[in-house]
Amino acid sequence: MTSTRERQRAAARARLEKEMAERSTRARKRRQTQAVVGAGVVLLLVVAGTAWLATNLIGDDSGGDTAAQGGSTAECGWVEIPAGERTPTTKDVGLPDAQQSRVGTQTMTITTNLGPITARIDRAAVPCTAGSFTHLAEQNFFDNTKCHRLVTEGIKVLQCGDPSSTGDGWRETDGTGGPAYRMPEENLPTDKRPPYEAGVIAMANSGQPSSTGSQFFIVYGDSPLDPNYTVLGTITGGMDIVNDVAKAGDDGAFAQSAGGGHPKKEIVITDLTMSAATG
Repeated sequence: MTSTRERQRAAARARLEKEMAERSTRARKRRQTQAVVGAGVVLLLVVAGTAWLATNLIGDDSGGDTAAQGGSTAECGWVEIPAGERTPTTKDVGLPDAQQSRVGTQTMTITTNLGPITARIDRAAVPCTAGSFTHLAEQNFFDNTKCHRLVTEGIKVLQCGDPSSTGDGWRETDGTGGPAYRMPEENLPTDKRPPYEAGVIAMANSGQPSSTGSQFFIVYGDSPLDPNYTVLGTITGGMDIVNDVAKAGDDGAFAQSAGGGHPKKEIVITDLTMSAATG
């Protein structure tokens, strides 16, 4: 017969093996979750050219603080894409000012074919990203563009902001566009659990540091994404619109690669504006 000590050892060994298997499963799920937006944006941003991968020119290993600290202004380091590395889906509208204010809040108004969506943006938290959006909005960068990607499993996001995603139907290049510059990340939610809760608006990137462009995503369900994406602000109105688009589902176009697909209920940004800073 098996001794009591042997049975105890066998039970302890079984518990250890179970714990190691569970840790391995959790780690694999974390990698898969990160890949949904990381690899997804690689698919949607990088496939158009290797320029999107040259993202380590500015920023440090501590997580992407875009702006030099101190005072009421920030010094923003835009990473301009060389002319020879731009693609047909790059929309060049120049560079924002290098000096951006850290003072006050702004209201972003995303006017869509389904109604308005508004967000509150704190310039103290994201001076450079807010400055970039203000510049792009002034150039009508987002006008008449479609939100090209919806993920209904796992991370629950609606992704928009590609200036080339326009017109009827879908093209393979939809989701690959952006401005002729990139920027390092800022305001990463490293102390938040979950990092991206429902109602957050955040910036997509290629999964590499300093690869933020114009594409953004609205989170409509608490998301387990790793905190690698700039939190731009908080939705203050229009979440019912996003939820309705989510309920209609996606076409699964990216299911085998990045996750999700094109929204079945089309949502088009007809105009995007940024108010003057107040407060």
